[in-house]
Amino acid sequence: MGLRLGERQMLTILKTTSFGVYLGEEGKDKERVLLPAKEVPEGAAPGMTLSVFLYLDSEDRPIATTAEPLLTMSHPAALTVNSVTKIGAFLSWGLPKDLFLPYKEMTEKVREGETVLVRLYLDKSGRLAASMKKLYSLLSTRAPYRQGDTVEGRIYEFGHDFGTFVAVDDKFSAMIPRHEDVGGYRIGTVVSAKVTNVKEDGKLDLTLREKAYAQLDADGERILSLLDSYGGVLPFTEAADPEVIRRETGLSKAAFKRAVGRLYKERKITITDHKIRKA
Repeated sequence: MGLRLGERQMLTILKTTSFGVYLGEEGKDKERVLLPAKEVPEGAAPGMTLSVFLYLDSEDRPIATTAEPLLTMSHPAALTVNSVTKIGAFLSWGLPKDLFLPYKEMTEKVREGETVLVRLYLDKSGRLAASMKKLYSLLSTRAPYRQGDTVEGRIYEFGHDFGTFVAVDDKFSAMIPRHEDVGGYRIGTVVSAKVTNVKEDGKLDLTLREKAYAQLDADGERILSLLDSYGGVLPFTEAADPEVIRRETGLSKAAFKRAVGRLYKERKITITDHKIRKA
C-alpha cells in the first residue's frame, strides 16, 4: 500500500540510527520514513512494527510520529484556529506544526480562537492541509440517538436550498430544515437541538425550535425588545419581504407572523399604517 500521508498505519523498523529509526514496509527499503529518536519506544529493533502517523515536517519532508493527531484523511475533527494570516488560517491539530487552512477551502472566514470542523486533504504540492468543504460524506450515519433525544451539534455548512448541515458530537451527520431560523449563527457554532427523525440511511433531522408555547414566548420577547430599540414603532409588519424580516428580527417570516399574531391578541401591540406599535 506504500507510505500514506495523513493516515495512521503499521510500519516495520527497517534501520536504526543515532537520530531515530527508519520505517517502511518489508521488501521496500527504498520507500522509508524517519521516526525521530525522541519518539522511538524503548527496546525498538529492526523487524518490529509500530503504529505511526505520517505528515510533513517544517521542511516539507515526510516524517513519522507516534502522537495521535486530532484528525486523519478519513476522519474530520473540530480544530481551534490559532492564527489568521493573509494567506489563510493555522489550526491546532495535536502536532508541533500547525495545520494550514487556505482561504479557498473556507466556507466562511474564520476568526482566531474559533473552533471549526475540517477535513484533511493533500494540496497540489502534496502538502497536508485543512478544508471546511466536502465534509458531508465523511460523517458517520450510525448515531446512537433516537427521535425525541436532545443533542449537541456543530454547524458546518449553510446549504440554503436544503437546510443547515450539522455534525452532532462533531461526527454524526444531521440537518436542520431550511424553514427554521438560523439567523445569527456562524459556521462552527455549537447548538442544542432535538432529533425529529432518524432517516432510513441513518442521518438525523433536527429542530432548534422549542415547544410551541415556549418558542412563541421567546420570539414575542425578541419583538418587544426590538420595538423598544426602535422607539416603540417597527416600520414594517408581517406583510414585509421575508429577507427584511429576517435581517431586522432574526426570525423567519412564519415565526415573525406567529409571534406578532400572539402579541396582537394579547393587546401588547397595535398594527396601523403598515407599522407595528407597542401598545
